[in-house]
Amino acid sequence: MFASIYLHIMVIRRDVFQAIADPTRREIIGLLARNSLNLNSIAQNFQVSRQAVSLHVKILEECELIKIERRGRERICQAQLHHLMEVHQWTQQFNAFWADKIQSLKQLVEEDHRHPSKKPKI
Repeated sequence: MFASIYLHIMVIRRDVFQAIADPTRREIIGLLARNSLNLNSIAQNFQVSRQAVSLHVKILEECELIKIERRGRERICQAQLHHLMEVHQWTQQFNAFWADKIQSLKQLVEEDHRHPSKKPKI
C-alpha cells in the first residue's frame, strides 16, 4: 500500500503552468509563435546545449503547447497556443482585484491634486 501511494505521488502531471514556469520554455513558445522551427533552429537561439533545448521541447510537447511533426529526417515544432487559454482563464479571476486597486489609487491621486494642502507632513 505504501509503495503504491509513494509511486502515485512521484508521478508528475505536466500541465501548461509547469511549461510556462521556465523562462527558456517561454522563450521557445515565443519563437514558435512566430515560425515553426526544427530543433536545431530552436537551439541556435540559446546558450545551452541542444540536449537541454530538447528536454524543454519535450516538456512543451507533453503539455501540448507544441506539436512536433516529422518531415523527412527533421522534426518541426509548431506552437499550439490555444492551450494557453487555461492560463488566461485562471488569471482572469484576478482582474477585478487589480481593477479595484487601480481605481482606489486613481481616486487617491485625484483627491491629492484637488486638495494639495492636505498632504501629510513627513
